[in-house]
Amino acid sequence: MSVQAVRERYCCPDDFLHLRRVSELSSDRGYFQFGPGAICYGRSSNGFRRPRAESALYDTLQDTQIENENVRLPFDPDEIIDNLRLERYRPSELGGYTNLLKGIYYHLRPFTNQFLRKQIQKFRAGDWQRQPFPCWPVDTSVESICETLLLLSLEAQGIDRIPFVWFWPNGAHGCLAMTHDVETEAGRDFCAELMDLDDEFGIKASFQIVPEERYAVPTNLLDSIRNRGFEIGVQDLNHDGRLFDSRDEFLRRAQSINRYGREYGAHGFRAAILYRRPEWYDALDFSFDMSIPNVAHLDPQRGGCCTVMPYFIGDLLELPVTAVQDYTLFHLLNERSIELWKTQVARILEKKGLVSFIVHPDYILERETRSVYESLLVYLRDLRTKTPLWFALPSEIDSWWRARGQMSLVKDGDSWRITGEVADRAVLAFARKVDDRLVYELAGSPLMA
Repeated sequence: MSVQAVRERYCCPDDFLHLRRVSELSSDRGYFQFGPGAICYGRSSNGFRRPRAESALYDTLQDTQIENENVRLPFDPDEIIDNLRLERYRPSELGGYTNLLKGIYYHLRPFTNQFLRKQIQKFRAGDWQRQPFPCWPVDTSVESICETLLLLSLEAQGIDRIPFVWFWPNGAHGCLAMTHDVETEAGRDFCAELMDLDDEFGIKASFQIVPEERYAVPTNLLDSIRNRGFEIGVQDLNHDGRLFDSRDEFLRRAQSINRYGREYGAHGFRAAILYRRPEWYDALDFSFDMSIPNVAHLDPQRGGCCTVMPYFIGDLLELPVTAVQDYTLFHLLNERSIELWKTQVARILEKKGLVSFIVHPDYILERETRSVYESLLVYLRDLRTKTPLWFALPSEIDSWWRARGQMSLVKDGDSWRITGEVADRAVLAFARKVDDRLVYELAGSPLMA
């Protein structure tokens, strides 16, 4: 049984993860629990599995055994975590009748106005509040599973703490990334002013550019973004919503997308409208992707990766979108405040995770919506003065997460020493059990919730 997903998350020595399987797994897949707050999907060796998450779920924690310093589990952790992070619990929505309707919509879209499009999108998302899973507005099922596994490992080995490499450089309590998807000519023309606004609050962002059809991409725009310390990502090919309609069409478009990535010096990719098929990502020549939402109840493609941490899909690092998009906030939820964003930020930082925003220059052209974004920037600036956070470009997060994954913990007397590239930025941390919950402690610092 593999525990690669847990090792990748914590970067702790193998000796501290003695996880074994109780018995053979079921042939069927379904939903079950693993303690409070951890909804799982996949196979298990005990109890029952439900076809839908809204039903009463069997809790497999009761079937977990501790034996000879080993934790014996009624499921495979890697399988369960990957089923969530890769959204394998979702039936395919990109084929058959659904694909036909989607094709009709995008064929007619150029002949519709924004009001009509909003009504169609609201109708499509009409039942979103009745969706029990993933958990709105932030789902941390993967975090809950991993934390429970560490608690069980502590108990099984009779130890009081497990050392690991802290998630973020220099002991930051969380990470924040701002991204701007440029969808129209008007949005493109607002990029310079938006960079001025971000700079005013000490934030550097990534601008995702649509290479074809939507607007011209002048060289001086790309040069300006780079020269000012911002970042360029490739957003789809032409933003027509058809990238993943068929494997052959995707492979054809991927060749052009990869070429634009090289031309732009872009290391990151995002699919239009957050459509995604991670099983096809091996055709993309990028270092990281930013197309999978944490929770997608209001998106055209439902689902969500149920984690607030980066994770690898093969050699590609996924930086999940963990905060609701501005379009969704303004036009589907009809919100003109940052209260939902503040709620999401708080929940993400409880798990020391990545807060990842998408704010389109196209949707903050009006004074009312721009003032909401400015309120967000004020809030983030104030938060930064109270909490040690890492405000980073997506490429910086990608570089850090890859370097962290190659680090090792070496026993050094009564403690541990971190080795590896940029280990001088890494911080030793410990996972401990306090009042039946897992808490994190940075070496030489007080306990952290």
